[in-house]
Amino acid sequence: MAAPGENMKINGDRLWDSLMEMAKIGPGIAGGNNRQTVTDEDGVGRHLFADWCKAAGMTMGVDTMGNMFARREGTDPDALPVYVGSHLDTQPTGGKYDGVLGVLGGLEIIRTLNDLGVKTKHPIVVTNWTNEEGTRFAPAMLASGVFAGVHTQDWAYDREDHDGKKFGDELARIGWKGDEEVGARKMHAMFELHIEQGPILEAEGKDIGVVTHGQGLSWTQVTITGKDSHTGSTPMPMRKNAGLGMARVLEAVDQIAWSHKPHAVGAAGHIDVYPNSRNVIPGKVVFTVDFRSPDLSVIEDMEARLRVEAQKICDDMGLGIEFEKVGGFDPVTFDEGCVTAVRNAAERLGYSHMNLISGAGHDACWVNKVAPTAMVMCPCVDGLSHNEAEEISKEWATAGADVLMHAVVETAGIVE
Repeated sequence: MAAPGENMKINGDRLWDSLMEMAKIGPGIAGGNNRQTVTDEDGVGRHLFADWCKAAGMTMGVDTMGNMFARREGTDPDALPVYVGSHLDTQPTGGKYDGVLGVLGGLEIIRTLNDLGVKTKHPIVVTNWTNEEGTRFAPAMLASGVFAGVHTQDWAYDREDHDGKKFGDELARIGWKGDEEVGARKMHAMFELHIEQGPILEAEGKDIGVVTHGQGLSWTQVTITGKDSHTGSTPMPMRKNAGLGMARVLEAVDQIAWSHKPHAVGAAGHIDVYPNSRNVIPGKVVFTVDFRSPDLSVIEDMEARLRVEAQKICDDMGLGIEFEKVGGFDPVTFDEGCVTAVRNAAERLGYSHMNLISGAGHDACWVNKVAPTAMVMCPCVDGLSHNEAEEISKEWATAGADVLMHAVVETAGIVE
């Protein structure tokens, strides 16, 4: 299909203003956002996005997982839509751009096409995927996973947060449980714009990351049980310290990841200690080990070694241990045609670019199972993300959205 001319560019000021306006909803305590999935704040953000889409002439569909689909019609009623989007939910201490840039970048594409009077053969659908972050309700990319047939909807509805509230109940409570069958939509292709969440693009001085692959991920929840006892009066030989057991397991996790350098990583970010009292030796700890690699065999090796080494550590200490796989996905190879469209767009627009492997999971990783998919990335300052200090520049956001638009419009087909 014909490529858009290099003079077709988005309105960077308007995109930036939209990002700042959305950031007012669910503000954090240090300049970022706390707009966790299916909270009241998430509901308010959804309404703002829906209002903007309506003003841009789009029609909105919502499925039973709360995924939002704003459609701009194409000239061919039988052509499958080109999808573009990401997520509006954030971490508890999240930044203003993670996910949001991809959704509002998609909206900006539609606004720009409207401004220029450009029509496309294929419809374009801007999407907000529900619960990408997976912090409140594990696992991450929950709704796109149901869409792609990875999870069942009933299983997703039964996910519980820290307070025992169920995802399905909370989705209905905020009024964004739609009536459209999840996964029924067919796609011509999907593109997702995202901040890198890593330091490579900034360090290399590149404007655009052309994402060719996504790392695989494994989440294993580990429960170690010992015995609660007084920190002052329990002799050292008589202690069953679950906290110490966790410390030794986490040292093993670090060594396992290092053994597969440079591309494998591993750590535990979610940790609960019981009873979490200053003068009580922990009798129980629950933590989630996060292993990632672009090589499936490496992930499988790290998982297996965790179970063997952690079991031995706890056996030697007289502690109990249990393992539960609570999330994960295999490494992803994105569609060659879509990746080429992104690369060609960057070259056509004169933006410097390089190939990237995404270190984080994204909705595109699941959607890639059911439709041709690719990702565009822009730099972020110091590679910092999942932090309220997350920052990007207006210029980086504009470049990413420009490349996104060109890839989407070329795939959707300009009607002369």
